[in-house]
Formats: sequence, structure tokens, C-alpha cells
Amino acid sequence: MLNPPEASPAGRAAVTAVVIVAALILQVSVANRLPLPGGVQPDLVLLAVVALALVAGSTTGMVAGFLAGLAADIIPPADHTIGRYALVYCLIGYLCGAASAEMDRQSAVPFLAVAAGALAGTVLYAGTGMMLGDPRAGWATVSSMVPLQVLYDVIASPFVVWAVLRATRRYERGERARGDRLAVPAARYRAMTGRSGNL
Repeated sequence: MLNPPEASPAGRAAVTAVVIVAALILQVSVANRLPLPGGVQPDLVLLAVVALALVAGSTTGMVAGFLAGLAADIIPPADHTIGRYALVYCLIGYLCGAASAEMDRQSAVPFLAVAAGALAGTVLYAGTGMMLGDPRAGWATVSSMVPLQVLYDVIASPFVVWAVLRATRRYERGERARGDRLAVPAARYRAMTGRSGNL
């Protein structure tokens, strides 16, 4: 994994929830309103799920993906079969989390992994639309929109990955700082107890 922070499950869940809610708000209020060529927008929620999965592993990626997808399914403008985003994000979160074991947080690999996850998620979403008979998921439409969708996701991915890594690092530093406040340095302990360094 990408050096996951050693934090309590409740704290990690809180950070994950904040990241997902922020991604949903930005998706609905900013990304969906961008007048980009092709009529498609970057999928910030998918990028956030992939980044969280790369940081925290497959279980967190799967759960975060399902919850984020379910929220994306019901938040307006929800004009598709409920459960499609939940299924796609859940699968992508699990796969990216499972593939994160050998990745280094300090390298460019996470950015490439997010781009690959965005491609897989876009193709999987289009595929489920075709299987469910969505009239907007015809081959001609999908073949013209998927490349643009992936391009926009790749362009947005560095910003999303940076934000997620920043959030998890800040939380990791906060946990370590709280832990360090309770620790007494060895030299100070010896001075307080009257013990010298020589035994």
C-alpha cells in the first residue's frame, strides 16, 4: 500500500467520509457545470475513490466506492439506473486497492494508477449502460465520449490525488503529534527521576 497512516479506524473513516463528501460537492457544483467540449466532465468522485483505495487498501476502496457510488446514483441529476455508479466505483475501489500493495507514495505511480482506474471506471460504466439498455450508451456515443472522459479525468487526476494524499498525510501527522505529546523523552525522564545516564 502507499504507506497508509497508522490511525484509528474511526479517524480513517472520518477522513474518507470528508474526502467523498468534498468530491461529491465539487462534482455537482463545479465539474458538472464546466462547459467542456464533447459535453462530458471529469469524474471527481471516481478519482477520489481511486486515490483513497491506493492510500488505504482494497477494503476501504471497496466500501468508499460503494458509498460514493450510491450517493452519486441518487444526487441530482440522477438520470440513470440506481446502482450503476455504486457497482462501478465499488469494483474500481477494490481493484485499485488490491493493486496498491507495491506502489510508492512518493513516485509518479499513483498518478498513473488513478488514470488507469479512471479509464477502467469509465469503460465499465459505459458497459453496464449497454447491458441495461441505456439508449445513451450506444456504441457510437460511447466510442466518442469515453476518450474525452478519460482525457478530462487524467487532467484532473493530479489535483485529486494531491488533495487526497495531503488529507491523509495531515491526519497522519495529527495522529503522531497527539501520540508524541504523551511521550516523555528519555533524557527528561532520567532528569525527573534523578537517574543519570550511567547505570
